[in-house]
Amino acid sequence: MPRSTTSTTSTTSSTTPFEDRLRNVAREHYHDRHPFNVRMHQGELTPGEMRRWIRNRFHYQRHIPVKDALITAKLDTPQLRRMWLRRIQDHDGRNEGEGGIERWLRLGGAAGLDRSLLLSGQDVLPGVRLAVDGYVNFCRLRSPLEAVAASLTELSAPDLMRVRTAAFERHYRWIDPDGLAYFRSREAQGRQDSREALDLVLAWARTEEHQERAVAALTFKCDVLWSLLDAVDHADGKEQP
Repeated sequence: MPRSTTSTTSTTSSTTPFEDRLRNVAREHYHDRHPFNVRMHQGELTPGEMRRWIRNRFHYQRHIPVKDALITAKLDTPQLRRMWLRRIQDHDGRNEGEGGIERWLRLGGAAGLDRSLLLSGQDVLPGVRLAVDGYVNFCRLRSPLEAVAASLTELSAPDLMRVRTAAFERHYRWIDPDGLAYFRSREAQGRQDSREALDLVLAWARTEEHQERAVAALTFKCDVLWSLLDAVDHADGKEQP
């Protein structure tokens, strides 16, 4: 794999077969197709189901800066570390009361969930813990190429955030609209993050072996997100709302 001093600026307007494969995985295997997400966007979730998703998804959200710290430690130039450090700041915030984690806590509050409950992790489902632990350990143990490639689910995230925001505004008016700030912020952030990560993966994966590893890493991440929703969906009737 080339050293990570390679430029992260894309210079071609056309896509390569490898990029097409990555985009196809992100499009065809992303969790927007999961039945739970489909029901969410169609306005079919009960308040109890919505709250269960918010508190379990928060377990994933709070580990995003953890996995990004692990990826940052793998990057071998100040330029790349500064670039990836921005992701941690986006989620943790530069100051108290800022960032994506704070916005998710406010989403929980807008849906009637106590902040202390979310922070305690008390009711996180075992399947969600396993999925999140699997992803964090993947980023800890795998190569920089694979860890960065796994983040390319963000290629599909901006469109999902737009659909989700519209669905919440239309179908879940019992949730304070101020709580939707996380979804709105991730549209622009997701585009920037996915472009930077894609440029790195395209620059690093020059051999067939590396390209296969990148595709496998992205597929694994899609499986993580799908498994998380499986756990939330199948818990229906087995826990308190």
